[in-house]
Amino acid sequence: MANEADHNTSRAALAGARRVVVKLGSAVVAPGGELDPARLRALAADIAAWRARGREAVVVTSGAVASGFRALGLSAMPRAIVQKQAAAAIGQQRLMGAWAEAFGSAGVTVAQVLLTADDLDSRERQLNARNTLGELLGAGVVPIINENDSVSYAEIKVGDNDRLSALVAGLVDAQALVILSSVRGVYAGKGSGAGEVVVPVFESAAAAREHVRGEVSGVGTGGMATKIDAAEIATDAGAHVVIAPGAEAGVVGRVLAGEALGTHFPPRAKVRGGRRRWIGHASRVRGRLTIDAGAAAAITTRGASLLPGGISHVEGHFPANAVVEIIGPAGAIARGLCAYDADEVRAIRGKRSDQIEAVLGYCLREEVVHRNDMVVKP
Repeated sequence: MANEADHNTSRAALAGARRVVVKLGSAVVAPGGELDPARLRALAADIAAWRARGREAVVVTSGAVASGFRALGLSAMPRAIVQKQAAAAIGQQRLMGAWAEAFGSAGVTVAQVLLTADDLDSRERQLNARNTLGELLGAGVVPIINENDSVSYAEIKVGDNDRLSALVAGLVDAQALVILSSVRGVYAGKGSGAGEVVVPVFESAAAAREHVRGEVSGVGTGGMATKIDAAEIATDAGAHVVIAPGAEAGVVGRVLAGEALGTHFPPRAKVRGGRRRWIGHASRVRGRLTIDAGAAAAITTRGASLLPGGISHVEGHFPANAVVEIIGPAGAIARGLCAYDADEVRAIRGKRSDQIEAVLGYCLREEVVHRNDMVVKP
């Protein structure tokens, strides 16, 4: 946690944000599984007022499944994937219609953008999404983004809309991510009640995780843990992150004016470029390489590449240039693009680099994962 003076200065920097991503959870837009048009109109008016000052906004909204499951005759949020997909197919058009009406009342045009993990896993598709969002923002349109839950399943899901909002913040180079929740922020000491104290600022996600309980709302898929994970991703991209109460009147404008609402995560001092953020956060891990202590030390302390000699075990079946996780004796230490496919790495693991050609009949490169293609965990 930061001291009060530093925190006030950091909060004040939010007023300079030119582009913001606002994420709304299901418990905010559809409390109890019922879409709340009045709340959407209030939030749209709040965001529109901020945009009127020459700013840009992207909305990442949950609520499709929560808006549609009752139409299937269900009394509670479904657990089966096919029921979730069906509920999303019903609820997404209801949700988007409500947002279009809410922003229309404020004179703002919106556009629907549905994403899956595949759209962010592919660097080419990620850049296409970035270009589309940039064009919409340049035209004065507010993109309304949701995960494409009607076709998503475990293997292709981003995971939750907290993570999606953080990836979008990096994608569009937003200066701020405001995550609106049913709670007031991160409570001190794993508290969760109305009388609990909200921690105003954390300098790192790791410090915030010590205060988190593993519960979620009745209509949501995330929880405070996923919001803190999102904060880590977005601050790594250079954005301020604020987790704030979605039911608070004028919450977006007040947060962006620097008011001490919710919990604030200042941006990290060292910001990764887009490609390195993609490797570290947006891409999916296709396999895992377990390495020895010497290789782990070389990577974490000397900035070395991963050579075949340090690899002791290969997990998974992946093609060349896939993203793999690198596991040291103490756990995961890095992610990177693997120059060889899984079978090739299995064949050359434990060998010297000058033996690669003799084993495979060719040598694509001496490094299995080059340092320039690697992101080391902090």
